[in-house]
Amino acid sequence: MTFTALLSAPLTSAAKPGPGTGATPHAGDTVRTDAGLVRGVRAGPHRVFRGIPYAAAPKGRHRWAPPRPVRPWKGVRDATKPGPLCPQAPSAYAPISSTEEDCLVLNVTTPPVTDRRPRRAAPVLVWVHGDGSVGGGGFFDGRRLAGRGLVVVTVNYRLGVFSGLALPGLRGSGAFGLQDQRAALTWVRDNARAFGGDPGNVTVAGVSFGASAVAGHLTSPASKGLFHRAVMASGEAVMDMPAGAMGPGVPGYPWYVWRTGREMEDITTEMTSTLGCRDRRPRRTLACLRALPVETILKVPHIMNAFQSFGYGNATLPELPPKALRAGRFHRVPVLSGATLDEHRTFVGMTYDAVGRTFTEADYGRALRTAFGRRFAKRVRAEYPTAAFPSPALAWATVITDRMWARGTWDQHEALARHVPVYAYEFADRDAPMFLPLPGDFDFGAFHAGDIPYLFEDETAEPRFTPAQRRLSATMSGYWAAFARTGTPGAGALPAWPPYRPGPGAGRPYATHTPYTQSLAPHRIGPVDYHREHNLAFWRREG
Repeated sequence: MTFTALLSAPLTSAAKPGPGTGATPHAGDTVRTDAGLVRGVRAGPHRVFRGIPYAAAPKGRHRWAPPRPVRPWKGVRDATKPGPLCPQAPSAYAPISSTEEDCLVLNVTTPPVTDRRPRRAAPVLVWVHGDGSVGGGGFFDGRRLAGRGLVVVTVNYRLGVFSGLALPGLRGSGAFGLQDQRAALTWVRDNARAFGGDPGNVTVAGVSFGASAVAGHLTSPASKGLFHRAVMASGEAVMDMPAGAMGPGVPGYPWYVWRTGREMEDITTEMTSTLGCRDRRPRRTLACLRALPVETILKVPHIMNAFQSFGYGNATLPELPPKALRAGRFHRVPVLSGATLDEHRTFVGMTYDAVGRTFTEADYGRALRTAFGRRFAKRVRAEYPTAAFPSPALAWATVITDRMWARGTWDQHEALARHVPVYAYEFADRDAPMFLPLPGDFDFGAFHAGDIPYLFEDETAEPRFTPAQRRLSATMSGYWAAFARTGTPGAGALPAWPPYRPGPGAGRPYATHTPYTQSLAPHRIGPVDYHREHNLAFWRREG
């Protein structure tokens, strides 16, 4: 099997690490954690602590091993500067690189500091970044959500091959990044009170690959009790991938982010074959790989992209998460979940028109045949004729948005809502500022992860917000904070947001029942018929 790279660019905002201007040390910003004292900074009314280690460095003989506790330190540890990002290679879209393995750190932003102590501990929101497990980190600026009364924790975790490598007999194979996140959640449980947070009211939230990780925690027995609510934005937990959906030559998979242990071992064998470590004894292979410099590993083409997945059938993920979700075998916590209106325009634009490779009518036909086979491709083309779209590229993007993203999101909501309260949304701002430095002219619409700058401070996107977009940002951050606090997003003066009610059952039409999905756009917040908008009657019947 050939494991072609899915994507080489991060898919969430490349915000700079936390607040900068106005951040100053303050005598009251020293906190005692279970490993020792840390000193943060005051950023306006907030206290910000950066680069706090939550696990020991996974390097040397501990590379590709479960996370270990931090060794306590003496004195006061400086938490005023960002910690290192986990190993990653730069791309044309994000010239960020790192070779530092001592990277399992997190950042904490507290609610505004007042002269008197708050009457009760604040809800905690733990943010798991996405970026396809190829890049990025916990550098998101949490002040907007912290301003709503939350303690915001953003987390680094191992990426790509450093997360997903798998060998026979290797404990934790294929899911080291997920184990890192669990270690961070454990740290939050043990240390939240020191920062004014409530360890009994923790929300784990993620976007894109990070949202899939949240689904992993929902179904992982080892994560039980570490969180009390979950947020999944643009996640791929219950999503397959047609061939060619992520670009020419990329194979199709029955699940976007989940692989069996054997599949992860096969990926490892292929991607590490040029490193000179192949041995019939897995222990010797592992010892050789652990001895290699990070720089040598990162030079292997596509080695980070090939591991954009978590392995299951192990102690971390005993069961395929989509199967567990559909069977109701997951932790019973309220869920806020959604996607964007034009999810796949990001990927089509990055692959074709925005980089000067025009996606033609002929390309559209070939893409449909590759994804769906010759016979069904004709039916899809009749349902999505290019004459109905400004360009063949947007026709193709709509096909995959509806077939892959919307159908997967719908199935996720249906599975969850049969057991727990679910609040479904669709981010629909087609003028959201694009934060990736893409050339060319392409209509990205309400693109993948385009909602994240509306929740986190972002110096790239925020200056371009219109007044209406600023109001949307305020409403969205209010929704997310209310959900973290109470388990329901609608509160106070916020527009009503009823829960999602599952439909009548598999294979039965939704003629008289439309589950509630909240549309989030600058000039309209209210219900949307998600099923009709994304032509799911066609895809559930034919796809």
